[in-house]
Amino acid sequence: MASKVQSKGRKKGAEAGQGRAIFSLTTCLEVALEDSALGTTAPPLFSPRSTTISPSFPSIGSRAKEQQQASAPESLPLPKANAEAIHFLSSLGEEELQKLFFSETLAMVSNTGEPQGELTVEVQRGKFEGSFGRLSHCPLVHAATRGFLDKTLCGNSLLGYLSWNLETLEQHSQEFIKFHVLPVERRMSLLKQEDQLAMTRSVKEGEEVKTEVTFFPWHSTAGFISEAANLLLLRVMAWRQMVPSKARFLALDTEGKLCSSTYEALGSQTIQVDGQSAEVFIVEQAVHSDEGIPMSCQYYMMSDGHLAKRIQVGSPGCCVVTKMPILREEDETEPPLVFEKKPLPWEEDMALHSKFLERKEQLRLSHTRYLQQHPDAEALVSDFLLFLLLRQPDDAVTFAAEFFGPFAARYPRISPLRSSNRPSPFRSLEP
Repeated sequence: MASKVQSKGRKKGAEAGQGRAIFSLTTCLEVALEDSALGTTAPPLFSPRSTTISPSFPSIGSRAKEQQQASAPESLPLPKANAEAIHFLSSLGEEELQKLFFSETLAMVSNTGEPQGELTVEVQRGKFEGSFGRLSHCPLVHAATRGFLDKTLCGNSLLGYLSWNLETLEQHSQEFIKFHVLPVERRMSLLKQEDQLAMTRSVKEGEEVKTEVTFFPWHSTAGFISEAANLLLLRVMAWRQMVPSKARFLALDTEGKLCSSTYEALGSQTIQVDGQSAEVFIVEQAVHSDEGIPMSCQYYMMSDGHLAKRIQVGSPGCCVVTKMPILREEDETEPPLVFEKKPLPWEEDMALHSKFLERKEQLRLSHTRYLQQHPDAEALVSDFLLFLLLRQPDDAVTFAAEFFGPFAARYPRISPLRSSNRPSPFRSLEP
């Protein structure tokens, strides 16, 4: 069961490390979030960091664990992802996901076509520092929006580290809206801690800060798709041109509670992008919260995973791509070239035969010259052949090892004629 630890305080208390949390915002902020175009219902959280990240989430104290155990009987059973969703995630791998590492930019426009901001999404190869300081390569997702809503500056950002099966290792998201009277900022963190997933949410209205910390058992998060994982999962579906049938994943609703999430293929469509025709694969995601109606988003995906358009059902605006990207096509594996072996009648070829005789004479002269310059080598070989013919051992290799063994500097001096039938030259020559 998930458990929660809540606290509230002002800015001074938050800076003292009392925690961060998230609660529901005003209606105006919810509208801004619907237009944010990150494609998820939970708020994105991001604080700029390098590509190597070290988990700094506070560990669970004894007091938090006691509250967790005390609140467990009151919690409802957590939803679960079905086998189809888990099987789809297990089929993912590093080789396939690396093809989907690229950045893209979309324009946020209103229903009347007026520009309202910009959405950027970047997926790249990052490094995550896990337990015991172990560094591992993983997908790194970074997304951000920034724009104006009724002449009020607002935006959000997202940074997430995932496994190659889209498990969430760590994620940070942040949302803000600069009201003149009461600025609002929301943050959320997800962090894998041993056998659980820790979630910290915070909302800051003016100087007041409210926090909420929730712990989910790790086994209960199987099939969970975070905001960062959702962006990469959509690219996978576009690359494969399919959506897993009857798959039911897990996601977070606007209140930070686990709920079901489904994807449905709505077919293909041809749209105009930068004066060019582009075929897109439409995927609709629905987050089924236990409270309220489901929230749906439609994604128009190009064949290589680029996002061409995003529409949130009920939102007054959308995100569209303004410049046609360079699409990546699936690499075709060509069969290896096979060269048949053809006979070479070199003896019948005068040039090759002449070259052979010339090389043969060069080797004969070189060998003769060496033996003349090193008479000890010829004597050594003659002695070996003489003893070999006299002894006529069954194992000539062992006999040769014993004969030439004393000439090695690292072996002790021994008689070369101790045995003519030693079974192996690698055995010790000592009695």
